[in-house]
Amino acid sequence: MSDDRRVPRVPEMPPTTVRRILLADCDAMFVAVARIVDPDGAGKAPYLIVGGRPEGRGVVSSASYEVRAFGIRNGMPTARALRLCPEATVVPVPRDAVVAMNRRIRAILSEYAVVLDPASIDEFYLDVTGTEGVFGEDLGALAHRIRARVLEETGISLSIGGATNRLVAKLAASRAKPGGVRIVPPGEEAAFLRGFDLPELPGIGPRTAERLARFGLRTVADALRYPADALASWFGERGGRRLYDRIRGIDPTPVLPPGPPKSHSREETFPADIHDDEALDRELLALVVRVAIDLADDGRLARTVTVKVRDPDFRTRLASHTPRVPMTSERQIFAEARALLRRLRKQRREGVRLLGVALSNLVEPAEWGDGAQLGLFDPPGEAAAAVRERRLVRALDTLRKRFGPDTVQPAALLDRDSS
Repeated sequence: MSDDRRVPRVPEMPPTTVRRILLADCDAMFVAVARIVDPDGAGKAPYLIVGGRPEGRGVVSSASYEVRAFGIRNGMPTARALRLCPEATVVPVPRDAVVAMNRRIRAILSEYAVVLDPASIDEFYLDVTGTEGVFGEDLGALAHRIRARVLEETGISLSIGGATNRLVAKLAASRAKPGGVRIVPPGEEAAFLRGFDLPELPGIGPRTAERLARFGLRTVADALRYPADALASWFGERGGRRLYDRIRGIDPTPVLPPGPPKSHSREETFPADIHDDEALDRELLALVVRVAIDLADDGRLARTVTVKVRDPDFRTRLASHTPRVPMTSERQIFAEARALLRRLRKQRREGVRLLGVALSNLVEPAEWGDGAQLGLFDPPGEAAAAVRERRLVRALDTLRKRFGPDTVQPAALLDRDSS
């Protein structure tokens, strides 16, 4: 194995060391994977959209660069995208293939990084600080080497940005697209950011951009004219300080290895609004089964459940509850989620366009082990019931891992599938 394939073993760097951070961004990853898995179909379509069905309420998950020239963007309704580009071909998201490709790319990148942080399914931060003795001093040369290897071994093109921190590396990658490398040398961060509009900076969404515009701040250059105290007087001490640092390319956020997920969620957008409570209960149960399987794979318990509904007018409403005993089984989660859905339906009885369930405030089983005892004022029998639930979940999890996720399902879902 050549030197550039070795996993670098670098001692902890002193605080004065200049960081070397790369952001590797897959170019239209869903499109690229769809073309790889279906070379005779999607592979031959120059105008390609990957996403939901246009006859329903599907949205664009990714679009080829040729299609983007028509103004099509991720998150746009597929039906609208086809009106903008009638020649486009629409294919579903190849989810399993995308996940497999993510793992392949991640394995390659991990051979170059001291720390690898997958920011999303198609973005990866690499901290390569201190690897100069292994890969050389030139950060740009390393980025080109990584890009060439990923393209050769997977067929996926990367755009790579490099800098002394995450913020500038991400913005550099945006300027490198598609398929290029852009390195911002140390000391040139502020000059590089001067060419950006404020909405291009991570963390500045449409509402924040509107607020900034009311003060005449539309570009980074506009904001650079004002001192920190002026920005703090307009946006608060924390918000002003954050903006002051960002427009100068200051970002101390470290690149850290991924930790356990903070939550698990599942949601579904329906082809037509659902008004019937029983039909909504069945859809809710289907979501609960999926999110409960995710929780079982995680091996933790959930303290809080949240239900989300989106009304026909796109108003999104949430309701949450944290019961006394952490949840682990479908039965527990569904009972809590159903009560929350009833509360939301009572507040505003509209058709439901989207339904979602999220589990958060996750805890380790050891904190609520089988030998856990109730407090003096806790309901009798609650701890024993929780223990039985966890044992049942472990049994179901064993069956599903051995025979597949659909091996055991609630009876109500069998009716749903046959309807």
